[in-house]
Amino acid sequence: MNEFQKPEMKQSSEYTWDIPQTYKKGMNVPARIYASKKLLEGMDNSVYNQLTNVACLPGIVKHALCMPDGHSGYGFPIGGVAAFDPNTGVISPGGIGFDINCGMRLVTTNLTYNDMKPHLKKLVDLLYTKVPSGVGGTGFVKVDKPKFREVMSLGAKWCVDQGYGWEEDLERIEDYGRIKQANPDQVSDKAVSRGINQIGTLGSGNHYLEIQYAGEIFDEKTAKQFGIHSKDQICVMVHCGSRGFGHQIGTDYLKIFADAMKKYELHVPDPELSCAPFNSTEGQKYYEAMACAANMAFANRQVILHRIRECFSQTFERTAEDLDMHLVYDVAHNIAKVEEHKVDGKKRKLVVHRKGATRCFGPSREELAPRFRKTGQPVIIGGSMETGSYLLVGTDKALEETWGSTAHGSGRTMSRTQARREVKGQELQKEMEKRGIYVRTASYSGLAEEAGFAYKPISEVIDVMHNAGISKKVVAFKPIGNVKGTAMLNQMILLPLLLFAFLILQLLF
Repeated sequence: MNEFQKPEMKQSSEYTWDIPQTYKKGMNVPARIYASKKLLEGMDNSVYNQLTNVACLPGIVKHALCMPDGHSGYGFPIGGVAAFDPNTGVISPGGIGFDINCGMRLVTTNLTYNDMKPHLKKLVDLLYTKVPSGVGGTGFVKVDKPKFREVMSLGAKWCVDQGYGWEEDLERIEDYGRIKQANPDQVSDKAVSRGINQIGTLGSGNHYLEIQYAGEIFDEKTAKQFGIHSKDQICVMVHCGSRGFGHQIGTDYLKIFADAMKKYELHVPDPELSCAPFNSTEGQKYYEAMACAANMAFANRQVILHRIRECFSQTFERTAEDLDMHLVYDVAHNIAKVEEHKVDGKKRKLVVHRKGATRCFGPSREELAPRFRKTGQPVIIGGSMETGSYLLVGTDKALEETWGSTAHGSGRTMSRTQARREVKGQELQKEMEKRGIYVRTASYSGLAEEAGFAYKPISEVIDVMHNAGISKKVVAFKPIGNVKGTAMLNQMILLPLLLFAFLILQLLF
């Protein structure tokens, strides 16, 4: 194997760095990274290798893109964005992620930091008991297989119809909380068995439920339109996805695609980029199954919101309506969608893959609910549990440059194993409490893995996209309470390794 050579990049603007199509044999388009010079220098070599591999995929349009939080992933780098022609291009699970529709949800309250302080521990403890977390956690919503098919088809709407939410919630969710192409017939029984009991559960790894306050408001007018009126206002942020359900769908179709690649004579530079033509039978079945997982994730976060409202109401002895617990928005950051974008001045339908990247449509997009067509789409980006998170707004410039996409988080700079070597979870929990952040976790080792030093500075990631005009800063939040799940080291490491070995064997034999 040839030793990796870091590409020579052309700086095309202050925050964009281009890798030419000539860098690697088989590249169909150039690759582009959004980053400051400092963030670029800190990126691991696998980002360059994986991104230029993505540029080799059939039917890719214009660029293979990576956001400033980019780091090593499965197939695509996390932070990767790519658009494909639906007639000549492919769909790739590696460009979506195993946790399909992992995403963010932000909720307002009319409470202040001082209102919250005497109740914080009681509330976090209650949330910890009411919102199950960690590997194997099961939710309080019990459904049989026919009902779970409805969840797969209807997403968040199913929850609201069952009383787990408000009607207004639906217009504040990406795609109104439902991807219509979902077809439960394309989902395996094994995937159903893994997901049927997980509605309303937080998950593991870097998933969290966090109580925050508005630390800094950058755009007062837009913040007020989104329901945030003052500094010190308490909000709640949730980060989770489709749990084991989405993981199993990804696993199932990677195996199917191994055969499909032979059938359609597709060749990729990395087996982790296993794919199928988007318009093929296999490609469409995966897209329909992926939509089921996305809808389950929307439903999962909707039920979690319902539980959050219950816990706040119980703690403060006021109704959720009295507490102004309105959903700001819910965004996905592991998904593929058919969207219309301009390419060389002409509108075209494209299959946009966002893997660890957030949709950030500007106000011109008709997909947005009417309330967001003047402001642009709210964009929620979580930082580490120690540093804080951001609310931003999408721009029309993003539509021109990034297929309406931006970053999704801080981006890891350190492996989970290394983070556990650097700090003990019990010590970190105590240190955070001294700094005013109360954490409940199901696993101290899992807590250590999520230490702030294991991530890039969130403010630097946000500033790149803000200064580049892709997503504009609205509010910065500071954490004061956090519910974390258990570690998922075995799933995160062993599953990709097993799949990689399986795909290698398929390609060889």
